[in-house]
Amino acid sequence: MKREPPRTLADYGPLFFPATMLTVFFVVPFGTMIAVSFFQRQQGGFYTPAFVWSNYERFLSVFFGNVLGFSLMLAITVAICCVVLALPFTYCLTRMSRRAQVLWLVGLLSVLSLSEVIIGFAWSTLFSRTAGITNLLVAIGIMDAPRALYPGFGAVLTGMVYQAFPYTVLVLFPALVRLDPTLTEAARTLGSSPLRAFFNVVVPALRNTIVATLIMVFIFALGSYLLPQILGRPQHWTLSVLITDQAIYQSNMPFAAAMAVFLVLVTLALVSLTLFIGRKGEVA
Repeated sequence: MKREPPRTLADYGPLFFPATMLTVFFVVPFGTMIAVSFFQRQQGGFYTPAFVWSNYERFLSVFFGNVLGFSLMLAITVAICCVVLALPFTYCLTRMSRRAQVLWLVGLLSVLSLSEVIIGFAWSTLFSRTAGITNLLVAIGIMDAPRALYPGFGAVLTGMVYQAFPYTVLVLFPALVRLDPTLTEAARTLGSSPLRAFFNVVVPALRNTIVATLIMVFIFALGSYLLPQILGRPQHWTLSVLITDQAIYQSNMPFAAAMAVFLVLVTLALVSLTLFIGRKGEVA
């Protein structure tokens, strides 16, 4: 079918509603946030309209650098862990029967139905000293006494990987389903082991998909808010937690708006990179 270009104003009608929603719920709030980020903070938590760069100059401070560095490091670690775990799992899932695939996918979707609060408090219970998994380790003789495994970086990383893992599988699943199974069969025929065939055939064939998935999980983890607070200490707080702390508890709305603008711009840049990689993969 040949695609006809719009000829009259009525042909743009289907675009009016999404354009209006995008303007009302994104462009206007984002523009307001940019404007507030240049306001001058006053004593007592007030701020006045101005055009100052002091809020953005604070990005050069050691404190902000530490928070930003930890947020980026945590998001990268979560993305790598999710892809490393989800790629072989999803590959094995595509080789199962249709009934088994449906059961596993339903289980993953059930995890997506859980809120971040439920996930955080569930893992805090599992990592606690009184009712946590260390009691099981004591019962089987691995540990002498139970101890709490949170708050800490390991608890935050575990909770965030658990939350992002289903998304990673659902993104990788369509690409692995479309992968030609004769490629791995040919590699096995030429003498490759299943492990070598996986790394020499499957992984290179899904290079663009893997990179796009890494970026997607990185964006998802970069905006994590509740899990670092529930499972971690203040030094494990991400940039999203710091934004809320500055806006609500420190009453520094201009600096919080500046950090929010920075976070949104980074997210939009990564989304654009993901779209570029996906488009490049389709052309290839």
